Amino acid sequence: MNFEHTEDRRMLADTLNRFISEQYGIEARNKIAYGAEGHSPALYAQFAEIGAIGALFPEEEGGFGGKGLDISVVFECLGRGLVAEPILGALVVGRALILAGTAAQKAALAGIAAGECIAALAHDEPGSHYELENVSTAARKEGEGWIINGSKGVVGFGGKADLLLVSARTAGCAGEAAGISLFLVPGDAAGLTRRGYNRFDGGRAAELVFEDVNVGAEALLGRDGEGCAVLERISGYALLALCSEAVGAMDVAKDQTLEYLRTRKQFGVPIGSFQALQHRMAELVLEVEQARSAVINAAAAIDQDDRATRERALSAAKYSTGSIGSLVAEESIQLHGGIGMTWELPMAHYAKRLVMIDHQFGDEDHHLARFIELGRQA
Repeated sequence: MNFEHTEDRRMLADTLNRFISEQYGIEARNKIAYGAEGHSPALYAQFAEIGAIGALFPEEEGGFGGKGLDISVVFECLGRGLVAEPILGALVVGRALILAGTAAQKAALAGIAAGECIAALAHDEPGSHYELENVSTAARKEGEGWIINGSKGVVGFGGKADLLLVSARTAGCAGEAAGISLFLVPGDAAGLTRRGYNRFDGGRAAELVFEDVNVGAEALLGRDGEGCAVLERISGYALLALCSEAVGAMDVAKDQTLEYLRTRKQFGVPIGSFQALQHRMAELVLEVEQARSAVINAAAAIDQDDRATRERALSAAKYSTGSIGSLVAEESIQLHGGIGMTWELPMAHYAKRLVMIDHQFGDEDHHLARFIELGRQA
C-alpha cells in the first residue's frame, strides 16, 4: 500500500501549517484556548474556509477527502499548533450523519463543513469507564416523538453546540450493546441544562442534563436500538484524529527539546553533548516514529470492512500514542529542566495536551485490553 501523501494532501498540510503559524501562535492560542469562549468563532470559520473540515468528509457527501490519511493530515497539523477548535465534534457528528442519516438529516452536513454549525457528541456518562455500551440516559417513545432523560459528561464544546448527537437507551440495560439509540438534539432544546467550563488543556467542555427533553421522530438517527455499531465507527474516526493530533504535538515537543539541548550550555558546552542526554533524546525520537507508524496503520485500516482488523489497528494506535505521548511529555519537561514547567514556555502546554489526549475515547490501559480482547475474538 502506498502511504505517500497525494499532492492535494501536501498542499492542504502546507496551507494549514502556514495558517496556524501565522494566526494561531502559542500566545494567541493560549488566549483563545483558556478564554471564556474556549475557541475563536472567527478563526473556526477560517479553518472551514481553507478546507480543514471539508477534508474530513468524502466528495459524494459534499467534502473533498474523507479518507483515513486525509483525516490524519488535518489533525496532525492541528496537533502541531495545539488548535483548540471544535473540529473533532464536526468529524464524529458528520460521520454519524453520513453513516446513518436520512437525506433530510444529512442536510446539516453543509453547515458543519462550513463552520456555521458547531456539533458535539454527547455520549460519555459518569462511571461509564470508556465503554460504549454503558449508557443509562433513557429515551421513551411518546406519540410520534421521544422524551429524553439523563446526563452526559465532559462533552467537548457542549455548552455552545448548535447540534448534539446524543446516545440514549430505548431498550435493555446499561452494559448491553442492543437498545442504544442515537438522537440529533438542538443545543437550545427545552429541558436541556448545560454547564460549561474550561478544560485543563484548553478549550471548553460541558455537563449536560436532559429533563424531559422532547424531540420529534425525525431526531432518531438510524434504527431504533441499533446505535452502538454507529458509535463504534464514529469513535474509530475520533481515535484516528486524536492519535494524529498527538503525533503532531509530539513532533513539536521533540523538535523544541532538541533545539534546547543544542543551545543550552553548562560547563561551557551545549548540554546536548552529554552522552546520557543524547541517549534519552535518541530513545524519544525512535518512540515518536513508532507512534507515527501506528497512526499510519490506523489510517490505512479505518475504512476496512473487517471489524477486527480495523478496530485492532485503532486500539493499537491509541495505546501507542497514549503511552508514547506520556513519555514525550515527561522527558521533554525533564530535559528542559525547571523552565519546562513554566506557563510562558510552550512545552508545558504541549505536555498537558499530550497527557489529556490519552484520556479521550479510552486511555492506554483501556485500549490495550481492547486490543487483546479483539485478538481473542478474531
